[in-house]
Amino acid sequence: MHPQTTSPSSGNLWLTAPLRQVRSWWHMLHVGALVLVLALSPGSYTPEFRRRTAQHIYTSTWRVIPWFTALSALLSLVLIRIVVVTALSYGLSQYALQMVVRVLVLELIPLSAALFVALRAGLAFNAGAAGVANKPALVQKTLDLDHLRDHLTPRVLADAFAVLALATLSSMVILVLAYLTVYGLSPWGLPGFTRTVGQVFDLPVSLGFVLKTLFFSLAVAVVPMAASLEAAQQRVTDTIQPGAVRLFMVLFLLEAISLVVKYV
Repeated sequence: MHPQTTSPSSGNLWLTAPLRQVRSWWHMLHVGALVLVLALSPGSYTPEFRRRTAQHIYTSTWRVIPWFTALSALLSLVLIRIVVVTALSYGLSQYALQMVVRVLVLELIPLSAALFVALRAGLAFNAGAAGVANKPALVQKTLDLDHLRDHLTPRVLADAFAVLALATLSSMVILVLAYLTVYGLSPWGLPGFTRTVGQVFDLPVSLGFVLKTLFFSLAVAVVPMAASLEAAQQRVTDTIQPGAVRLFMVLFLLEAISLVVKYV
């Protein structure tokens, strides 16, 4: 019998994966901080930078606003009708409008806008990050700040703007649909409607809504880009879009924190 031998590196397998995850998360935070600094730096806003940013904003926001708004309005109208009819059947009509505003405007619309932008644009950084893979700086595992500023930062700004714009516009459309569903075309329901919406959107809730939507937009814009840059640096090829699981995890954590702060 031959004695069992243990590879010297087998004892480190339990530490390799956690350390790799820690380095990956740190890389994401580092890239996000760099992009934030570049986006806030006045020197970044050259004519070419502004042109690229405007082009990405047009592609990621203005071209999709009509049909995204129509789709979200259609789905929201169905949900609004279900909530209103259910509340009326149980004699809780006075709470129907508040439930619509809390469920759709506060929770579902920001999350759906973030997921839409993530699936359409936020996870498509492979093409932009692929150009970084041929840079000599990657051999030293450093970031090419010129490429990051000139090509990727405009996409980050455009994706963040897309989440904010789609969430804001969809929320306004849903409020109009909720009023029409509950009160119809009568203008006499405006005082009660504005009072109910004002009771829902008090100062803490409004601040939480704005912060959650802002964090959603930053997550959608930064996480896929950082993951794609990391994959390009390490020459990793995978069928799974870089950063997809991590992005959904970040969005889930942000939504869970928001719910805990508001309702617990």
